[in-house]
This record gives sequence, structure tokens and C-alpha cells, in this order.
Amino acid sequence: MNEPLHQLALIESTLARFREQACSASALANTARAQTALLAALPPRYGEVLLGLLDRLESSALFSEESCSFSQKDLVANLGIWVDKARGAVSAL
Repeated sequence: MNEPLHQLALIESTLARFREQACSASALANTARAQTALLAALPPRYGEVLLGLLDRLESSALFSEESCSFSQKDLVANLGIWVDKARGAVSAL
């Protein structure tokens, strides 16, 4: 498996752990941000979107769902979509 795909799989598995409440939003964000080979292989817009989603996810973790302007459930769903689209983009390289 090439490095970008390996790093994408790591983000995907950490996202699954987050969904199962087995890791924190901060741990997910740190893992995703550390995947520099993946981010370098993708078009720049992918990195911008990912970082924005991660920032909002970390912010949402600081507040209860009712008092935060970001829906954590929607952010997690969007991260899943990001993973799917990133897989397509990396596979096309």
C-alpha cells in the first residue's frame, strides 16, 4: 500500500474509533493533521476542507451539542465523506 493510502486508512480507522467514543476529537484531529504525505498528495483544497472540519470538531467537543453552533454528528458525517472523496482522489494518482 502506498503511503498516502496508508495514511488515509489511519484517518479512517481513527474516525471509526471516534464514532465508537474510543478516542477524543483532539486525538482524531492530531492523527489527521499528522498525515503529511496524504495531504501533500491531495489537491490543496482537500487539506483546507479537512483542517476546517477538524477545527470545528474540536470546537464542538468543548461544548454540549445544544450550546455549540456546529453539530458534531454532521461534522463526523462530513469527515466520512471527506475520507471517501480523498480515497477517490488518491486512487486516481
